[in-house]
Amino acid sequence: MSSPTLPAKLTKSQIPEVYRGKAAVYDVWGKLTESKAQDRCLDLANIQDGEAILEVAVGTGLSFQRVLRQNPSGINEGIDLSPAMLAKAKEKALKTGVTNYNLQMGDAYQLDYPDASFDLLINNYMFDLLPKSDFQSILQEFYRVLRPGGRLVLLNMTKGERWYQQVWNAIYRIQPSWIGGCRGVALLDHVHTVGFQQVHREFISQMAFPSEVIYGVK
Repeated sequence: MSSPTLPAKLTKSQIPEVYRGKAAVYDVWGKLTESKAQDRCLDLANIQDGEAILEVAVGTGLSFQRVLRQNPSGINEGIDLSPAMLAKAKEKALKTGVTNYNLQMGDAYQLDYPDASFDLLINNYMFDLLPKSDFQSILQEFYRVLRPGGRLVLLNMTKGERWYQQVWNAIYRIQPSWIGGCRGVALLDHVHTVGFQQVHREFISQMAFPSEVIYGVK
């Protein structure tokens, strides 16, 4: 029997402040613990140049810069709640030489895009910050802005499958801000419930940091 999801400790208004302090060093953390899962996320995304792509919670742009290189002729939109993280993402995007992108402040709870706008929506390490009670409504927003046949790829910290992978949740219990307010979550059932098809989940561990990648099609 899986353990229950721990409650979110950061409020929505606290997230930008916590990540303002982490923006300068986040890439080191990402490369050590998340890069393997991010590679798989983009493999599953199977980007075809010319698509309309939205990344929600771009962070420092580690994933978004790769999206730009794979989709130089398409529409590339990225949003984040943290001005400091968004500034780092803009620096990386500029270095790609791709010009057709838009990075701006945005809220996953209420996406400022019309229905059926995107072929692909990517979201990395965001739900592990948020209350479980909000998962369904946010996923419904993701579903709304995807076109029929559009793909969803989610990447989050998840619950460890081995005892040594559970150390991160133990740290979270002591001081959530030490790991950016993230705790292990499980999104598979929520993605099914919203209506996504062809849904599957993969578990990936790097430096004992447990991540789940979930793919679905509208």
